[in-house]
Amino acid sequence: MYFAALLARTEDGWEASDMELDDVESLSDLIDLARAAAVDDDTVVALIEQEDAWFGVVRVDGEEDPRYFVSNASAASRSSYGSMLTDELLGSDEEDDELDELDLDGTEDGEEETITAFADGDDEDDEGSPGAEPVPAGPLGDPRLLDDLGVSNKQLMTLDGDALSEIAESLGATEVLEAVR
Repeated sequence: MYFAALLARTEDGWEASDMELDDVESLSDLIDLARAAAVDDDTVVALIEQEDAWFGVVRVDGEEDPRYFVSNASAASRSSYGSMLTDELLGSDEEDDELDELDLDGTEDGEEETITAFADGDDEDDEGSPGAEPVPAGPLGDPRLLDDLGVSNKQLMTLDGDALSEIAESLGATEVLEAVR
């Protein structure tokens, strides 16, 4: 079970809205939702939590690059929404997959492709390749993304349990977050 909310900073404090995750198929969709919730290109914080197993924070400030934090990358990588964040943070995205699908064998148009057979039957594209970066069992991302909003990196790194409520409390947004729960 997931809970997700957007907190948009305004002149008068924070406005919260629940985020319909059914409409989010990619990290780009999530960022678009956050930008749409922004008031005057001010800060929007997207909070996602999965049953106290992990939580994620995405911060969007106007047109600047989004910043991300995941409390437990290993647990998050095993869930659909968490894997969007961990894939981004680890640098494994769809663009890499698209490049892998291209025929970049080094041959020019019209040249014959040389086929190399492996004596042991192994294939070059084994999933357990040594270049694959393992997912860390712990926090991943920018722990300072909320420093200027009242949530220190130390505090963010040690949150567990109902982390989203603790973040909202530090931001001064407890009431608005609870209204959308």
